[in-house]
Parts: sequence; C-alpha cells; structure tokens
Amino acid sequence: MSDELIALKLKPGEEDRLQAGHRWIFSNELSEIPEAAPGALAVLQSSRNKTLGIGFYNPKSLIAFRLLAREPAPINAEFLRDRLEAALNRRKRYLGEEATAYRLCFGESDELPGLIADRFGDVIVLQVLSAGIQNLIEPLVEALRGLLDPVAIYQKNDHPSRQLEGLSGKSGAIFGELPAEMVIEENGLKFAVDPVGAQKTGFYFDQRENRMAITPFVKGKCVLDLYCHSGAFALNAAKHGAIRVFGIDSSERAIESAVTSAKLNGLEGKCDFRVGDAEKMLADFSATRQNFQPDVVFVDPPSLVPSKKHLTKALRAYVKINANAFRLLRRGGIVATSTCSNHISRQAFMGILREAASKAQKTVRLLEMRGAAKDHPTLITMPETEYLHFALLEIG
Repeated sequence: MSDELIALKLKPGEEDRLQAGHRWIFSNELSEIPEAAPGALAVLQSSRNKTLGIGFYNPKSLIAFRLLAREPAPINAEFLRDRLEAALNRRKRYLGEEATAYRLCFGESDELPGLIADRFGDVIVLQVLSAGIQNLIEPLVEALRGLLDPVAIYQKNDHPSRQLEGLSGKSGAIFGELPAEMVIEENGLKFAVDPVGAQKTGFYFDQRENRMAITPFVKGKCVLDLYCHSGAFALNAAKHGAIRVFGIDSSERAIESAVTSAKLNGLEGKCDFRVGDAEKMLADFSATRQNFQPDVVFVDPPSLVPSKKHLTKALRAYVKINANAFRLLRRGGIVATSTCSNHISRQAFMGILREAASKAQKTVRLLEMRGAAKDHPTLITMPETEYLHFALLEIG
C-alpha cells in the first residue's frame, strides 16, 4: 500500500507542532506541494526523512495535511470502525450505556479528521469537513452499519468549510431513509429533531451539560431564551420551575420544532416561542423595557466568525449583544451567554464580557465558566478543538 501514498516532506524545523500533539500541517510548512487529488492518502516525513505519520493530503487547502495515524496502516472500513468504536466507548463512559443521542465523533478529537457524526437513536447524521473523509464515505457507511446498525445515515453538506476543501454536493440520505418523525431524549426531556431543515445536524449536543447548569437559577423566574433554536435551554428552564419562558429565533422551522417539543413534554402552557430577530428584539427590550423584564436571559448566538478576517466585526457584535442583555436585567438577574467559534479564545470571551459590562454600566459577577459537553472533547495539544465558551453571570 505504501506505493499508493503521496510522499510529503516538511521544511526544516516545521515538525515541532505535530510532534507536540497537533494534527495539522499547513501548506506553507511543506517543502513542496505535489499534485494529487484532494483527500489523497499521504505519508509525511520530516526534513531529515523521519516518518511522522499517515494522513489526508489536500493540495488545494490551507490545511494541507491532516494526521490520521502516527504509523502507516491500511485506511479501510476496519480502521474506521476501530476509531469509531473507540469514540463510542468514550461516549458510553461519559454519558452512560443507556444514552442514544450524542455526538459520536468529533473530528480530530476522535482521530478522524474532518468527520462530525451525531447519533439520534437509530439515525446517524454526518457532516464531512475534509476531502479525505469524503473519499472514504463508502467504507465509513460500512463501519457505521457494522457498529450501530442504524436505520438511516444522512449526510448534511451545507457547512461552509467544505468549500475550503474543494467539496460540494447536496445533502441527503446515503443509507436508508429518515423516519418521518424523529424524537430524542436529553436531560429527561423529549425533543423533536429535524436534521433536514435545522442548522448543523439538527440539534446542539454541545450545550447538554450547560443546559443543566442553569437549573438552580430558574425556579419561579421569567426567562428569555435568545437564539433559542429548537428550544432546548428554554424547555430545561420550564421543566425546572421557570414560570414563563419566551424563546426567539429567526428560523421558522426551528421554532416549529421548539413548539412541538414543548407539547411533547407538556410544557406548552409555560413556553412562548416566536420567530424574530433576536438581536433587534433584545435591543428594543433593553432600550424601552416595555411590557417585559426577565429575571434570566440565555444568549446563545450562532457563530459570528466564519473566518479570522471577520473577527473584529464579530467581537463588536458579541459585545453589543451581551451589553444589551446586561442592561435588560435588574440587580440579581442571571445571564447565561456563549460563543461557539474556535477563533474566539476563552481569554477573548472574557474580554467581550468585560467590555459589555462597561458599556452597560453594570456590575457583573462571573459565577461559572464552562465549555462544551463531554461528547465534544478538546485535544489539549490542539486549540482548534476548543470552540465553545459558556459563562454564568450575575448582574449587580
């Protein structure tokens, strides 16, 4: 098999980051860029001809090499199943044997670079973000079927990073057929899931534990859930004693899912979900406080930083959103706020919150800082795998 591999060589001194545990090599770190199809398997060598590993090579991408294994090995359905089984066993250990809804594979953190796989009971939803994984889609389906015996595997191809890998393609089922209705359970609640029409794979598993962290603060309170998507934060609040919950999202399909989920849990009497511009409504509420003064506000916007060039503009937007949330609350109010971009570090997130508190002229106390759920593990040697920051704040 080694005859089929593309041979890559690093420039002198460029192997340190990979040897320290990172999984990517950038195009400017290679001594040359040989011609090859995107996602071709390649063996990487140091400038001194030491073999460093096998991985995916894409001459059209800034991330030219994604490490699969330190030692060359056949990359086939058996290899993929071994990696997926290891990932599955980690989820069973983190979440319990009975769990059936979670992120099964989190790309580089589970040693399958560019593969996002979410499990919704008997359905697997994939986001393929590297050309190498796309080239292996058939053995990947074989591995998933052998491991979990799903009724359907759906591939969602709308993630913008696919374009950076030279990938296109329509979303759709690549095995079986999606059930007409999909319902999962999380934290004792039932949720209607819509992989076809919703954002990402259909549900945000990364906030699972953060949704539980808000429960001590919502009993007897009025709650505003901004960018509520399918209402997971709102419904957790309603379940744990909130007297009234308002959820706002710009997606009509997400709001439809939220309304359905409220009915599934018998919480429709407490929950009011509306289609709207969350940022505009928050600004209006903060300026006038007309007819509405919540005790708790959840701020969970989608990523505003598609690339580094958008960072400065995004930071200003995050400051504005959080400042308006702080202004809206009385003394003792609670804000649970998040960012979900790996371009924003935890330090930068704290800077956002400090500036927002200054602009709002509010005393803001940090009660807790959290990250993504355990099925989204961070590689401590690869900062790019840490992307979600979540803060619980008290307004003074």
